[in-house]
Amino acid sequence: MSVSKKKVLVLYAHPSQRRSEVNQVLFTDAQAIDGVTTIDLYFEYPTYNIDIDKEQQRLLDHDVIIFQFPLYWYSTPSILKEWQDLVLEYGFAYGQGGDALQDKVFLCAITAGGKEDAYQTDGYNHFTIRELLQPLEQMATLTHMIYLPPFALFGSRTAIEDNTIAQHRLRWQELLSLLVCGELDIEEAKPLAKLKHYWRKDTPNNSEVSS
Repeated sequence: MSVSKKKVLVLYAHPSQRRSEVNQVLFTDAQAIDGVTTIDLYFEYPTYNIDIDKEQQRLLDHDVIIFQFPLYWYSTPSILKEWQDLVLEYGFAYGQGGDALQDKVFLCAITAGGKEDAYQTDGYNHFTIRELLQPLEQMATLTHMIYLPPFALFGSRTAIEDNTIAQHRLRWQELLSLLVCGELDIEEAKPLAKLKHYWRKDTPNNSEVSS
């Protein structure tokens, strides 16, 4: 039996795209995949005048919602916070009658300047990347969405020198294709610390809860 295609929405937020060495090519990759809708929020809303009805309709029209952004001070760029504040209204996304997003899949595709070992309990940043993104995980919980762990590239400042971009792009393309085809094992992915562990079939329980 064939699995019905899913519609994937990528909401891209990068306030300094001319400096982007990773996110811009990932966004371009997403644009090339059939079944994926890509929205550059800073381009569409340069004055932050977000069209709430338009954005809510986009959410209704898609099955998977992805926030793509560089990690800024352990959080999202400001336009994504503005988008959340305005679009995820009471009665639409949460609260009485607010079940429009129920059972949609949500995840973050992020880049972080620091190395991966900095994002551990005993690392420079004192918290894992999943812990730092808990406000977004709670947003997904409150809006009845299915939260997946972040798809993250660490060490983005030196990604070119470290030759890590090409492999990350391949995984990103594969992830989007799996989501469109409905072939990503959601139950396997949900408890992972980072989504990259989904491909580590030789890792016990496919998880590294401490990293």
